[in-house]
Amino acid sequence: MLKTRILLVAGSAIVIWLIFLLPKVVVDNDAAMEGNSEDSVASAGPAENHTAASPEILEAIRHLRTQIGEHWPKEKNAIFADSLANLYNAAGKFDSAAWFAEEASKFFNTTESWIKAGDNYYQAYTFALDQSKQSQLAEKAREFFKKVLDANPKNLDVKTKLAMTYVSTSPMQGVTMLREVLAEDPKNEAALLNMGMLSIQSGQYERGVERLEELVKINPKHTQGQLLLGIALMNTGDKERARQQFEKVKQMDKDPAVQATVDSYLKDLK
Repeated sequence: MLKTRILLVAGSAIVIWLIFLLPKVVVDNDAAMEGNSEDSVASAGPAENHTAASPEILEAIRHLRTQIGEHWPKEKNAIFADSLANLYNAAGKFDSAAWFAEEASKFFNTTESWIKAGDNYYQAYTFALDQSKQSQLAEKAREFFKKVLDANPKNLDVKTKLAMTYVSTSPMQGVTMLREVLAEDPKNEAALLNMGMLSIQSGQYERGVERLEELVKINPKHTQGQLLLGIALMNTGDKERARQQFEKVKQMDKDPAVQATVDSYLKDLK
């Protein structure tokens, strides 16, 4: 029931549901932890099930897909593929978006094109529920993120995402990378959010509270951080502070799914 409740807020706080999908990780313990990784990634073309997309996007996708072919110059096909990646992204079909972004990157071969492909594979990874597919998508995201970091090791946004692709197979490697990000930029919001999330997932609620309090101090408008802080506080037994946090989130985000989720937490606190 708790996982279902979290999924309700996926539209505004995607990262939160990962708490219930990731393996147990002790984020402040330097002891090595082992994980299994996929040695190969299954090749797959773009998905075809896009019934949730708007008719306009579907029509644009159909039109562009008919334009791609061997008779066109490689540059034009790359432009078509890049446009399709944008359309599939808008439709929330990140696996298809990633596939076309990767095709475009083969021609453009730029940092920007690698980031785009990596970001879409990362988005698809965060939504994948099948463990095998999740591993495949994580590996593809890593492939592009590593290329970006080889070109620019200071890209902390990419390094943070790369770290999160490891938490399901080599958790301490991911945690170590997040620590490296925070060592270089102690106010990095994405790294603080993810460390807070992993602390909650591993049952280290007090540590989660510390990380998330730091985050919302830096950015009080960080809705995800505020909600996660409420969850962490609730699990420490501090019901009054948790109640205050959830009420704060209700004021910050009027999305019906978020409101319903927060209300269910408030009901648990009664």
